[in-house]
Amino acid sequence: MKKGIFLDRDGVINEVLSHRVKFVNKPQEFHLLNGVGEAIRLLNEKELPVFVVTNQGGVGLGYMKEIALDAIHKKMEQDLARFGAKLDDIAYCPHKPKAGCRCRKPEAQMLIDLAEKHDISLPDSIMVGDREPDIAAGKKAGCKTVFIGNPEDNPGVDVVFPDLLLAVPWMLFQ
Repeated sequence: MKKGIFLDRDGVINEVLSHRVKFVNKPQEFHLLNGVGEAIRLLNEKELPVFVVTNQGGVGLGYMKEIALDAIHKKMEQDLARFGAKLDDIAYCPHKPKAGCRCRKPEAQMLIDLAEKHDISLPDSIMVGDREPDIAAGKKAGCKTVFIGNPEDNPGVDVVFPDLLLAVPWMLFQ
């Protein structure tokens, strides 16, 4: 079994609640955050599997169809490829908030399923998020956790960084 890196999407990989976009419901609304392509490429170069685990309640709420979500994820992969970066897999929860499903973060099912599928050791792995449900899912799965944001907003994580690229050296030595 190997170590894996689990990344939340909105707020860790791409802009959200920014001057350009509130929520990403179309491919043209998807914008990589600075340094993300380089960060994922560095993880790839160390042969660490990189996964996206994302709540996408907009599907369940009817703001977008799964075909649109697939197109957004294809754009994400194309944007990352420009940096020589790739994702090993993407998992998403399409259910409405408060639907009571097992896959929506703060539940850990997306991480557990990806770990089983890709032979990942969850205790050796890292969950990176920008919100408390991301961190809670990582902790429930038994992962180390990285919070992207302000240290004052730290919801009991292992470590806090302002962005994904600055978190990479720490992740490489865990």
